[in-house]
Amino acid sequence: MTKPLASRIALVTGASRGIGYATALALAKAGAHIVAVARTQGGLEELDDAIRAEGGSATLVPLNITDLDGLSRLGAALHERHGKLDILVGNAGVAGPSSPLGHIELKAWNDTMATNLTANFQLIRCMEPLLQQSDAGRAVFLTSGTASKASAYRGPYAVSKTALETLVRVWANETVTTNIRVNLFNPGPVRTHMRAIVMPGEDPETLDTPAQVAETIVPLCLPSWTETGKFYDYKTGKVMGFHPPP
Repeated sequence: MTKPLASRIALVTGASRGIGYATALALAKAGAHIVAVARTQGGLEELDDAIRAEGGSATLVPLNITDLDGLSRLGAALHERHGKLDILVGNAGVAGPSSPLGHIELKAWNDTMATNLTANFQLIRCMEPLLQQSDAGRAVFLTSGTASKASAYRGPYAVSKTALETLVRVWANETVTTNIRVNLFNPGPVRTHMRAIVMPGEDPETLDTPAQVAETIVPLCLPSWTETGKFYDYKTGKVMGFHPPP
């Protein structure tokens, strides 16, 4: 039986753990060759082992996505090796500091923006030509409900995700007449390392796992997915054309 993503190339950022790891593995199970990008070599190697155990294949790219020149080189390497990119999952992100705005150092602010916003802008710049070479390019970027809630003490993260949402929607509007489909995905509270840092008093057993979330990201990456510029909310299972209210 042919797998739905057989012969397709999928790039996943933040693939060494959490939702990125689970999504990369889920896409591999569906037949995609995974280009796994993350800072942590050990986590990438564990992912590679898991993908191989499922009969899949992966290319490991140890890279901090704030290395903008590195992303450009990655785009060139993918062009030379594959000539296209079918799926882009912009998952990598940092929580940033949890403090009142007036207490946040400028470096911490800039570091959060560099990872959560600017790196994704560079991904779009470098990967759009490759996605255009696919018969059904699909891009999914992970956002957060914090973007609409403007949660106190979560300023850098909330602002970066709000800006990311606008960036992604602009790109969706620019590519609406092409074969590329660009969407946002809000996983909500999930049992991840980042969540544990931000909410240390929360019982992780009450949260869904990254693997459960990943299973709902895969359909947005299929050639059969035709909507663009939408917001998929994991908790409700709804696809919306606008950000849901707080």
